[in-house]
Amino acid sequence: RFEKPFALMARDLAVVRCYAQVTAEEAAALQGCAAPILLLDRLDPPNGPALANAVAPAQNRLGFMLPYSPLHHLLLADWDRPLVMTSGNLSEEPQCLDNRDAADRLHGLADGFLLHDREIVNRLDDSVACRIAGAVRVLRRARGFAPAPLLLPEGFEKSPAVLALGGELKATLCLLQNGTATLSQHLGDLEDARTAAEYDHTLALYRSLFDHHPAVLAADLHPDYYSTRVGQAESRRSGLPLLRIQHHHAHIAACLAENRWPRQAPPVLGVVLDGLGLGEDGSIWGCEWLVADYSGFRRVGRLRPVPLPGGIQAIREPWRNTLAHLVTAFGWDGWQPLCAGLPMGEWLARQPLDLLRVAMARGLNSPWSSSGGRLFDAVAALLGVRPASVSYEGQAAIELEALADAGKAEAKTPYPFAIHPGEIWTLDPSPLWSALLDDLRQGCEIPDMARAFHTGLAAALADMALNLAKQEGLNTVALSGGVMQNRRLFEALEQHLTAAGLTVLSHRQVPANDGGLALGQALVAAARMGVR
Repeated sequence: RFEKPFALMARDLAVVRCYAQVTAEEAAALQGCAAPILLLDRLDPPNGPALANAVAPAQNRLGFMLPYSPLHHLLLADWDRPLVMTSGNLSEEPQCLDNRDAADRLHGLADGFLLHDREIVNRLDDSVACRIAGAVRVLRRARGFAPAPLLLPEGFEKSPAVLALGGELKATLCLLQNGTATLSQHLGDLEDARTAAEYDHTLALYRSLFDHHPAVLAADLHPDYYSTRVGQAESRRSGLPLLRIQHHHAHIAACLAENRWPRQAPPVLGVVLDGLGLGEDGSIWGCEWLVADYSGFRRVGRLRPVPLPGGIQAIREPWRNTLAHLVTAFGWDGWQPLCAGLPMGEWLARQPLDLLRVAMARGLNSPWSSSGGRLFDAVAALLGVRPASVSYEGQAAIELEALADAGKAEAKTPYPFAIHPGEIWTLDPSPLWSALLDDLRQGCEIPDMARAFHTGLAAALADMALNLAKQEGLNTVALSGGVMQNRRLFEALEQHLTAAGLTVLSHRQVPANDGGLALGQALVAAARMGVR
């Protein structure tokens, strides 16, 4: 794990304050009973002591937590510096549960072992939170929060029992019964076989612990998600109906549920800024405006779709998204002269462009996508941030946000986007690419450009929302999706919307990312079964 940030544990708040800024709200969260890892703005020398660069490379925030067990207090008692704390597992795998497993799997990583004879029944990752727009918001819901039940909104008191199976990444489960939702802890990414096995174990454990007997199952629309296949197998075995819930509808339903939006209340305008989710038209969605309630939704806006050359490789290699956006904006004959002499132009010229041109033209392993996350990857790569590859999900976007925080507000005006009205309104980033390329040729500072991208995108998202809210006669906007965890973007977007007089609903207790999908799936399934 050479680039993904590590968490730090400090003896007390006094030690934390040597390395990071801590507000009153953040201090309360650190000292609360959940004791999450909290992302804090770091103090760098000469304002604070030095840390090894590998703790949080290319980051301007540090993840700190305080001791939450007697053993931690004993270990930290004599330390006036923080210690790196990471789970006892290989990367992307579940934690080791017993001493023998730890000794076998971790012997090449750990120089020593502190063993215990207490059995671990249920694995729990550390929860992660961050202060965004004046509120401490959960980014990963696990130890300290799960499985605390969430009260359901008005109108769901007599809903049938629902088992919602979540998504593929940041997987969680949700049990709906007796007017409450029990959302499981973060289980990880189900692409890994060990994590999938842990998912199965947790599913059985939760159903037993909570004596849960579902009347209906809910899963994602994507047929290849492991969680969807689990739902299909359980439906065949039990005869229970399986409802397939569109990914971004589930995001909005989770936001509504957390905000106790009544079941019979009017629809809201949902704005989802996300990585990838299968749309009802078979394409990959990811930046959407939906008129939605629990029972259904209507797609009224989107980011202009572009191909994902190489499919899943476009997630791992950000330059592919840059190429797709440039080709979509300027055509194959137009983008190369515009990029001539620029570092990214030289990078792209070394790629197999003839092969990619044919693949994108014929739709070979190049599905169309309106992904917001991939737009961030495309901009990051053009600015020289992780163009070749990323080593963890969202790395390019996270590092781009850190650069933007160092940019000067007065240096550049926000970058422009175009809005095209229609049956489905489209947010078109073509003007953004022209402005970015002009500034690169003029040698503008990269942090200033990163900042102008964030402020321009927030303004464009808000403009789309205001136009669509007026068109649809709505006054409430719900914000969800993993990209909404970008502090700079979220705060600017929320400010635009509230200044225009709209009511804004957002996440606090439940992650805006895919960790909240299962809750949304459960509420949608309950609403649809009630209608029947």
